[in-house]
Amino acid sequence: MAAPLPVPVTQQKPAVARSSADFLGSLQREIDRVFDSFTRGLPSLDFKTSSGLAPNMDIAETDRDIEITAELPGLEQKDVQVNLADDVLTIKGEKKAEKEEKDKNYFRMERSYGSFYRSVQLPPGVNADSIKASLKNGVLKVTVAKPAAAQPKKIEVKAAA
Repeated sequence: MAAPLPVPVTQQKPAVARSSADFLGSLQREIDRVFDSFTRGLPSLDFKTSSGLAPNMDIAETDRDIEITAELPGLEQKDVQVNLADDVLTIKGEKKAEKEEKDKNYFRMERSYGSFYRSVQLPPGVNADSIKASLKNGVLKVTVAKPAAAQPKKIEVKAAA
C-alpha cells in the first residue's frame, strides 16, 4: 500500500467577528439564491387589478401544448381579450356591474367588478397563429403549441492552415 500523499497544512488566522448586518445580508442572498434556483424554469405570472378581481389560473403542459385555464365567472366572450407580445401571453378582462340599484341597502357586498389582467411568460419562439382560446361556462381555456426544440447541429472541425 502506498503512503498517503502529504497534504499541505496552512495556518488560519482567527476569524474576525462579522457584524450582524453582514450576516443578515449574506443570509438574505443565500435565501434568494435558493428560491431563484427553485423557481427557474417555471412560468412567471403577473397580474394587476383595479378592483381586487384577479382570476385564478392553472397552467399545465402536455407533450405538444401548454394549456392555460382561467376562471372568469360572469364574463362573456366580448369582455375578454387574449394577446401575445414578446412571448408574453396576456389575458385582459372587465367585469361590469349589471345595474346600480339605489333603493337597496346592502348588508354585505362581496362581488367584485372592474378590470384586470394576468400575464404568463411563454417559452421563446411560440407561434402566435397556433394559439387557440375558448370561453365556456365562465372558464377560459387557452392552448399554446410548444415551439419546436432547436436541433443540435454538428459542425465539422477542419485543420488550421
